[in-house]
Amino acid sequence: MISAPTLTRTGLRVAFLAVLLVSGATLVYGASTGLSTATAEDVPRAEPRGGHTVVTESAKYGTIIAYEPDGTLQYYNNSHTKYFDVDPVPGDRMTVEYTATDTLHGKSARCTDPPCARNVIERANLSTGETDVVYARYDHRETAGEWHDADRVDDERVLVADIVEDQVLMVNTETEVIEWAWDAQSDFPVEGGGPYPGDWAHVNDVELLDDGRVMVSLRNQDQVVFLDRETGMQEGWTLGSEDDYDTMYEQHNPDYIPEERGGPAVVVADSENARVQEFQRVDGEWVRTWEWSDARMQWPRDADRLPNGNTLIADTNGKRVLEVNPAGEVVWEVPVSHPYDVERLETGDESASGESARKLGLESQTAADGGERRDGGGPGVFALFVRLAKLIVPPRVANAIVYVAPTWMGRPEFAAVGVAVLTGIAWAALELRWRGFDRGIGLQSPFYRKDE
Repeated sequence: MISAPTLTRTGLRVAFLAVLLVSGATLVYGASTGLSTATAEDVPRAEPRGGHTVVTESAKYGTIIAYEPDGTLQYYNNSHTKYFDVDPVPGDRMTVEYTATDTLHGKSARCTDPPCARNVIERANLSTGETDVVYARYDHRETAGEWHDADRVDDERVLVADIVEDQVLMVNTETEVIEWAWDAQSDFPVEGGGPYPGDWAHVNDVELLDDGRVMVSLRNQDQVVFLDRETGMQEGWTLGSEDDYDTMYEQHNPDYIPEERGGPAVVVADSENARVQEFQRVDGEWVRTWEWSDARMQWPRDADRLPNGNTLIADTNGKRVLEVNPAGEVVWEVPVSHPYDVERLETGDESASGESARKLGLESQTAADGGERRDGGGPGVFALFVRLAKLIVPPRVANAIVYVAPTWMGRPEFAAVGVAVLTGIAWAALELRWRGFDRGIGLQSPFYRKDE
């Protein structure tokens, strides 16, 4: 009779070591070949797509990148520490206006207690490379000290989403006089949201609507609010509520779709829930009418509805910019280290010409529905690993880990780290058990029969 082979201690040790070596090799390979946008030469080429596509980044690399319709690089700039919202300038098809932040690490007359921040609204001509400062301000802190968005009111005025002061400001860029302001403290208690003082409301988006109202995103209150500049916040229009994570969880970049295009509706990047969704105004209430995600979606921070019915998305921790068609298929995608905002210049500012999901008849799709890859394949090993990790690690923790990790670390590298950690724990546990056996120390069950 032939007995089944048994694993020896040496055999198990060799197996554990082999797994660790493979994991290490995966990390080394990723570090040497992984994604980077640190220089213009590193920027990956995109597939051809109608129109110019502009992408900003705001993490390890602060960049603004513009692609030609044929997918080649048209413009690249990394002179600021971080870049945020970018919008086309009406009447000048190759000029954009964006917000950016410079971190000041050295002590100076502008910053006596570093680090500080210099926030700037700037214009750039993508054809000539010429840039002009529209408005700038120094702020006393760098953490939560940024302007993530500015929206043009007219030739002289802009609305600014000011995270530092938890306010929305209308500034005359010619006189630098603040002509109107809304302070989040006028409608929200400081006991809610994030830590106060500090990153309390995190006002990360502002949009001037055609009817004169102002739409504002308060990330740490999980809400999108509507302001009448004369009477204040319109409470009956508020979308979401604090800690109601089923509705939204620390959202970014909501875009308003008016009635003439099938609204009122709001397309929003539901960041910590790893999805993009849309809400329709029905009988005085907000109703979710569409959502989209796939297994790779990690931390989206922008979503724009295009005139052709597609949705353009910046998936920050998914390290990509993608376009999804009405059938829910990814029809265009380009890897980017840490995208914050994306614009298709020829389609207007954000969702300026896109129609609502209800009018288009869009059907929702989530990662659980399938359709994980552009080639029509299934989710794959790494996608399954990501799903498992999401069940174990809270979204904010997982996104924080990805945010601070090297930009070359993608799904294979994180999977390799996870496998290595689990292997190391299992190996250490077995070594301790073997050492106990060698010393005559064993483990006995605390449960036994009374007659034993």
